[in-house]
Amino acid sequence: MLIPFLIILATSSVASAGLLPFSSKHVTIINKLITKDTIVLHCTNKGEDKGVVSLAPGASFDFRFRVNLRKTTTYTCSFTWAGKTSTFDIFRADRDDNPNSKVGVCSECIWIIFETGPCRDRRDGGQPYCFAWTS
Repeated sequence: MLIPFLIILATSSVASAGLLPFSSKHVTIINKLITKDTIVLHCTNKGEDKGVVSLAPGASFDFRFRVNLRKTTTYTCSFTWAGKTSTFDIFRADRDDNPNSKVGVCSECIWIIFETGPCRDRRDGGQPYCFAWTS
């Protein structure tokens, strides 16, 4: 009885609203540098290294994961291009899986990378949420 209930709950709108632990996430990172430089990207979290990836202009990189039970999942990426290196938490559960955060919950978290910083695309067609580089 418990297992069918959990399956229904996990596939419901409650799960996609970020109200359950272990919610599924899909992060996509797109190189939109105005200078048309290639980005060397490296994303990690506490227990996983996504490796070093080279993103040509317009190219994308994506990965999937589930938010941990304590909802503390964070993926930090470094972005290097034209001799500059910047970092940013491309996914933070407190920001990207929290219905009370300024930017709300994303299950498809699409990030567009510009020289000035990363912008998270909005699925409703509104202006993207743009951030400054962490470093």
